[in-house]
Amino acid sequence: MASLSIFLVFNLFFSTFFPTSSSISTKNLILPLKIQSVPSGSGQKPPNKLAFHHNVSLTVSLSVGSPPQAVTVVLDTGSELSWLRCKKTPTTPLWFDSQRSKTYTPVPCSSPTCRTRTRDFTLPVSCDPKKLCHAIVSYADATSVEGNLAYDTFRFTNSDLPRVVFGCMDSGSSSNQDEDSKTTGLLGMNRGSLSFVSQMGFSKFSYCISGRDSTGVLLFGDTKISWLGPLSYTPLVNMSTPLPYFDRVAYTVQLEGIKVAGTVLGLPKSVYVPDHTGAGQTMVDSGTQFTFLLGPVYTALKNEFLKQTKSVLRVYEDPDFVFQGAMDLCYRIDRKRVGLPVLPSVTLMFRGAQMSISGERLLVQVPGMIKGNDQIHCFTFGNSDLLGIEAYVIGHHHQQNMWMEFDLANSRVGLAQVRCDLASQKLGMGL
Repeated sequence: MASLSIFLVFNLFFSTFFPTSSSISTKNLILPLKIQSVPSGSGQKPPNKLAFHHNVSLTVSLSVGSPPQAVTVVLDTGSELSWLRCKKTPTTPLWFDSQRSKTYTPVPCSSPTCRTRTRDFTLPVSCDPKKLCHAIVSYADATSVEGNLAYDTFRFTNSDLPRVVFGCMDSGSSSNQDEDSKTTGLLGMNRGSLSFVSQMGFSKFSYCISGRDSTGVLLFGDTKISWLGPLSYTPLVNMSTPLPYFDRVAYTVQLEGIKVAGTVLGLPKSVYVPDHTGAGQTMVDSGTQFTFLLGPVYTALKNEFLKQTKSVLRVYEDPDFVFQGAMDLCYRIDRKRVGLPVLPSVTLMFRGAQMSISGERLLVQVPGMIKGNDQIHCFTFGNSDLLGIEAYVIGHHHQQNMWMEFDLANSRVGLAQVRCDLASQKLGMGL
């Protein structure tokens, strides 16, 4: 679910497993979510690694085509199809020139790739006048891109992945032209047949996002890290029957409750369970910045947080102001104040695991907004009803300083609190 708000930024280089090339399925891959590449290792060596830098987007730098063209793409666990912008415009200067690539091959409508592997796309593919497979990808913020599916070679350090399926998009709409001008496209990482992680062949990947120095690490494959404590696992929710509002290839977990400090919201567990239409699933999404809750749960959380912070925070009283369209609980903080007051933590309780959010991750400053001597800071939970989405979405802002493991083989997500800036340093040293 890319683009609900802002993204994270990774710069990503990796070697891979690909069925059509020599098997390297025993290899791991660590990517410092940043700009440095590390040679791939064997199964007995430390996993491949690469670092990222996060600011507004999670981006990955790699090259595509023959001869290779450098591209920068947003890493998104909420999307399936990877795509590149294949047409340059004044507002999108970064693009992939498919006509320059000798290995670029459009996907015909008659191809099994077009007919069967696109079954989990939000919108059905179609056939263009040249009988090529045409796709439209839309996102929750009402943006969209469209173009043709194609094959080409993706390159990471010394490894080539031939015939990766992606979208070569020649039109679209934007909700953030400044951010779009810095990227060439998107790397889809959900559980769909055509997602990048599925095409790579890895059954597990992990990342750790630092809130301290905007660094992190992304790791593909399995590895034993001596300094990483035990993870708490929550099972992925699988739905065999197609339902109109349930995304079957998302990383869906079961939210069972929320507590503020020691107070559990007085709501029945049934409010967190998807209904008969599939509405109400809980998705872990790196392509969304903040966390969004269905209306009744958001209202209960907002009221409890207000109650527990009334002695330390001043509410910004403007009923017409809603930050990013879905976050209507905001506060006035004196510009001269250093740091925030002590705030009650908010804990998301999943089946088998918990995610605790505290301190500065609970409030975000509204850029450029000053009222008298005060800055405006808003609660980092929003109302998904105001966005028109029927789901709970756990964004990357609340995944900071959590080791996040996506274990596709065992259909689960693992969590562990960790200093991600230190994790990046240790993995960078091969520890």
